[in-house]
Amino acid sequence: MFDPWRGFNEKTLSAEWHDKLTEMGRIARGNIVKMTTLAASGHPGGSMSSIDIYLTLYNLANVDPKEPGRDDRDRIIISHGHTSPGVYAALGAARFFDVDDAVTQFRLAGSPFEGHVERSVPGVEWGTGNLGQGLAVGIGKAIYSRLSGKNFRTIVAMGDGEQQKGQIAESRRIAVKYKLSQLAAIIDYNRLQISGKIEEVMPQNIAEEWRADGWQVIEIDGHDLDQIYGAMHRIYHNNGAPIMVLANTIMGKGVSFMENDEGFHGAPVKPDKLDQALSDLGGIENDLQAYKKKRAEEPLMEHNSPPENFPLVNPGESIIYAADAHSDCRSAFGKALVSVADANMSREDFVMGVYDCDLAVSVKTKEFGQKYPDNFFQCGISEHSTATAAGSLSTEKALSIWSDFGVFAVDETYNQARLNDINKGNLKLFCTHCGLAVGEDGVTHQCIDYFALLNATFGWKVITPADPNQTDRVARYVMSRPGNFAVVMGRSKVPTILDEEGKPFFGEGYVYRYGRIEQIRSGDKVALVAAGNMLSIAVKAWETVKQAGSKVALFSISDWSDIHADDLKTLAGYDNVVVLEDHNVKNGLGAQIGEAMFQSGLSTKLTKMGVERYGASGNANDVYRLLGLDADSVTAKVKAILGI
Repeated sequence: MFDPWRGFNEKTLSAEWHDKLTEMGRIARGNIVKMTTLAASGHPGGSMSSIDIYLTLYNLANVDPKEPGRDDRDRIIISHGHTSPGVYAALGAARFFDVDDAVTQFRLAGSPFEGHVERSVPGVEWGTGNLGQGLAVGIGKAIYSRLSGKNFRTIVAMGDGEQQKGQIAESRRIAVKYKLSQLAAIIDYNRLQISGKIEEVMPQNIAEEWRADGWQVIEIDGHDLDQIYGAMHRIYHNNGAPIMVLANTIMGKGVSFMENDEGFHGAPVKPDKLDQALSDLGGIENDLQAYKKKRAEEPLMEHNSPPENFPLVNPGESIIYAADAHSDCRSAFGKALVSVADANMSREDFVMGVYDCDLAVSVKTKEFGQKYPDNFFQCGISEHSTATAAGSLSTEKALSIWSDFGVFAVDETYNQARLNDINKGNLKLFCTHCGLAVGEDGVTHQCIDYFALLNATFGWKVITPADPNQTDRVARYVMSRPGNFAVVMGRSKVPTILDEEGKPFFGEGYVYRYGRIEQIRSGDKVALVAAGNMLSIAVKAWETVKQAGSKVALFSISDWSDIHADDLKTLAGYDNVVVLEDHNVKNGLGAQIGEAMFQSGLSTKLTKMGVERYGASGNANDVYRLLGLDADSVTAKVKAILGI
């Protein structure tokens, strides 16, 4: 059980807690000023306007400083992550850690107390900084609260300037659609942003926008502890539409020369003004020199990552597609998705959520949605919010899946994917309609840069299965393992890849091994390497070259992110390596192989056959032919290398 005074159960704030929070606020403001002055950077203004809200939440919500990761805790999300000084001061006051560590180490390289909040700090639920994402993070937490039966509250603290972000509008609508009454937002309405007054930078009616999307709106004085508590009490006893609290505040509250001055949005108090600032706060000691000395003695070290929190998932029984089957990889994913759900949903402790953005029929999540409607979240054309909400759910003890077209799931939402990586997510992203195979939809929908974008992070793993059989194995693999995975598929139907005896290569007995290449055909001198959609084209080219009297080796590489060293040595043993891909030739599989070989001290002749310009709208086979990536073009290239 949480301490009895937590959870906003009483209707009014006690006199004892009013006095405690008042004194905490005075000291916390002093710590905000000190840490930003010591670091010579940071955002003290918004931290001081938000601090009374933060102190009330971290001291009175159902959170446990002794056990900050307990699964039934309330989730407090800080959307305007630049107010980290206020967050650290409040968490320190609530005894999540020694506040002196935060003051000393704020913005010190290697410290967990970064310039924007990160999950490495006890009590911080999500690393933010890119504004506008916090409400979507809250949606992911609220969905976990519902699906897990924990029934905790999620409170999203936000800034007023970030209300200009479009992702927030997406999130407001999703929260209302799914009746997330246990989700709430509180906006620090100090009316200033870095460029000046918000009504001059970008006018908007914040309260009416939220009301228009179906939220209840409460307006309070954000420095009146009784009013903050009253709003929280109403939130914690709400069973209707989600509530937004618009908290009127003063930037730089408590220090005379900082109040209502946007210059302190992102700039600290200068050392020569620190005495006056601390005097305004009731005569707080100016011990900056002692902190400077302590800071200089702090060793530089990496801070700890958040703990792993991925559920046990039964991958279920594989589905085998026959030699004469002519299906598409996305359909195989859809069947595997339902199969994995069937193997796990009967467990009381199992939580699974699948997200869709108006494409359930195309991305093959419709069957799952029909069978498990409570676990299916149709978010409409709201990709930015969906990417974040799905990533947020994935950091809980839950299997979180999002399926979408590649141009929306990767190109359009790269920033969200990057933050999911920074926050150590476990999102399973299934991208369909990738590469040139989307054909008729034209260049705007031909996603040819998915690998380059996701590989620019440090955690995402990209997998391109070659046929429905391999897709089935890959889908089960990624759904049963932690980490962020992107499984990339085309739209078109593809033949089952066969071995040299005419049996399904990825069929009975095949075990998927992440990071390993597969030799599909034997041969010498030239190694033809293909990925995903392109393997069936490579097989046709191999057959034609064989009929001409030569045999080249044919390899499939599905995992571009981590190619095994032994497999690189195998490829380097051939005189020539020809890489076939429908990805941007500048930064795709061929480039990855070449770089990996160079770093390993290996060498061979490398020929890259990939997308060298934007494609066209038309039949997929014609698009491949137009760009020189059809079987005839590959055959001609290999023959030229062989001199036949």
